[in-house]
Amino acid sequence: MGKAVLKRLGLLLGTLLLVSALAFAAFSVIPGDPTGAVLGMEATDEQIAAFRAQQGLDLPVWQRYLSWLAAFLGGDFGQSYKYDMTVAQLVAPKVGATLTLAAIAFVLILLISLPLGLTAARRPGGLVDRAVTVLTQITMSVPNFVMGIGLMYLFALVLRWFQPEYIPPEQGLWPHLRFMAFPALAVALPKSAMTVKLLRGSILGELGQDYIRTAYSKGNSRGSALRRHVLRNAMIPVVTFLAMAIGDIMAGSIVVEQVFGVPGLGRVLISSINNRDYPVVQAIVVLLAAAVVGCNFLADLLYRAMDPRIERT
Repeated sequence: MGKAVLKRLGLLLGTLLLVSALAFAAFSVIPGDPTGAVLGMEATDEQIAAFRAQQGLDLPVWQRYLSWLAAFLGGDFGQSYKYDMTVAQLVAPKVGATLTLAAIAFVLILLISLPLGLTAARRPGGLVDRAVTVLTQITMSVPNFVMGIGLMYLFALVLRWFQPEYIPPEQGLWPHLRFMAFPALAVALPKSAMTVKLLRGSILGELGQDYIRTAYSKGNSRGSALRRHVLRNAMIPVVTFLAMAIGDIMAGSIVVEQVFGVPGLGRVLISSINNRDYPVVQAIVVLLAAAVVGCNFLADLLYRAMDPRIERT
């Protein structure tokens, strides 16, 4: 087990290194120069040359990447081109809102998908199962931002359950969480539908195995077999899917932030891309990649613990 963990950690670090290199290379070759966005169109050639020398933009790409990587590993995310502050100072206040939104969305996915998946699998082909199937098909086809607009119109403008204006946690934790629940729901619903579909199929697949027929022969009811034998095995692909969905949840959170006006990483990322503020964009990309890879690593450990039969490699 120890060797498997070390191997996975090495893979994690290698993945992050590759992501950082690709992100740095991509922002180095795409059209557009940050000097125009920062200094304006009226900048002189001398001002442009001085800015490029100050920021190291006149150096080869590989040299800039190695310098950036060494600083990043030391906790220095660089200096924003556009704003007179470090990347850490610019990004840190925004991380909390995005993580809160993603965490609430993840909890909602579990609260919605697990009961619905279990209920649908109990009586396949029944009324509840057909209704859940229709709802999941509809929900999966709706993009996050469209879902967000629809939820805002319904709950904010029609039902008036909340005001469509961001409430910071300083104004009260409960009002803040109450507001964040609605953008989180917009992120969670499409992934909940996919999780319901996967869990239902996984449970029905396990119910057809020989060990379930043995459990029935020992007097276990369908519900008892589900709880004692099926659910643990059926959850393994669901855990894997949820871990892989972390990236989509984070990306969906960034998109939905624009709809609901949440001051998270989404606003900073979009404005930094428009301003060619590449140090900020690179830091956000690597941080998101670290979150995704880290969650996949934890999920790998979790489903190995759930099923010891999985080969420890």
